[in-house]
Amino acid sequence: MKVLNRTIVILSFVSLGTDMASEMLYPVMPVYLRHIGFSVFFIGILEGIAEATAGLSKGYFGNLSDLWGKRLPFVKLGYFLSAVTKPLMVLFQQASWVLGVRTLDRLGKGMRTAPRDAMLSDASAAGKKATVFGFHRAMDTIGAILGPVSALIWLWFFPGDYLWLFLLAFIPGIISVGLLWTLKEVPRVKSVKRASFFSFVSFFRNSNPEFKRVAGTLLFFAIFNSSDVFLLLKMKDAGFADHVVIGFYIFYNLIYALAAYPLGKMADRISPKRLIMAGLFFFILAYAGLGVFSSFPAIAACMLAYGLFAACTEGQVKAWLSEVCDKGKTATALGSFLSFQSICLLIASWVTGLLWWKFGATVALLYGAVGALLTALVLIRRKVS
Repeated sequence: MKVLNRTIVILSFVSLGTDMASEMLYPVMPVYLRHIGFSVFFIGILEGIAEATAGLSKGYFGNLSDLWGKRLPFVKLGYFLSAVTKPLMVLFQQASWVLGVRTLDRLGKGMRTAPRDAMLSDASAAGKKATVFGFHRAMDTIGAILGPVSALIWLWFFPGDYLWLFLLAFIPGIISVGLLWTLKEVPRVKSVKRASFFSFVSFFRNSNPEFKRVAGTLLFFAIFNSSDVFLLLKMKDAGFADHVVIGFYIFYNLIYALAAYPLGKMADRISPKRLIMAGLFFFILAYAGLGVFSSFPAIAACMLAYGLFAACTEGQVKAWLSEVCDKGKTATALGSFLSFQSICLLIASWVTGLLWWKFGATVALLYGAVGALLTALVLIRRKVS
């Protein structure tokens, strides 16, 4: 069986195009919302609701995918929702419209993520899951590079023209949806059970001990792993211009894209656990460094380390969990983990924001570094295979 077969390659290109569309808008979304009159408070509520929708729905749709014995319909509809909502965002400027469209976009992400990851796992050759997830993350991250670069070029020539930027983001998104129609799926046995929205809670409680140990350790780290927005805020506080901050963000994604596939192959040889531990080491360097230093070379080095952290962990986490979960429950397992992870990330961001407000950036970012160190110690001491 080929390591990178047709299904894996097509799903990876779909993620590339979709992430390109999303990342074209990610750096300018807050600026656009402020431009049309929304407060920072509203923007925070908007993103909180949107991300909570995406996170919590992953467990439900993952479980539904396993029960129905189908992956592709969820993947198609999820990517379609994310594609069509990009241009809809700028049609009207009412708060209810913006909130509804943004939430629908994130619902699409929640709908597709676990079934897509299960398709990748199902299509992987034995012992090659980390390689496959690493390749997928690399392609996804190439899209995350092309998106902001495209936005920077557009706004360089057409400053303030957000309308056409949102419309242009529709193009790579809908092309990605079209690619999905070239895939076929082998039907599975449909279950008579019904899925509930919070089924991820009962699944985790009833899962096998090894899955609980692995997922529990990774979720412990998620309580310390706050939003990347805080890293961008640290760069702004250090006095760097917007285009320099976006440049650092692109550099991080470039490192991530270049390293994800080879590190995924390495994980298949030496185990995902060891790569994740290496990733935690890079996370400590990145967060501790950004907490203490503010010079251009120091921040560049920290973003290099942060890119290596992402490359060491993102694909390996999914590969590891898909190996230790119960057979036939891959989508449910990954979706349940991602739902719990979204709750943990929300807590992490709240705590980091509070620490930043009370004690400043250094304490807030060191909170993340300490959490990564504690997680590494847990992985060393506990029997997490």
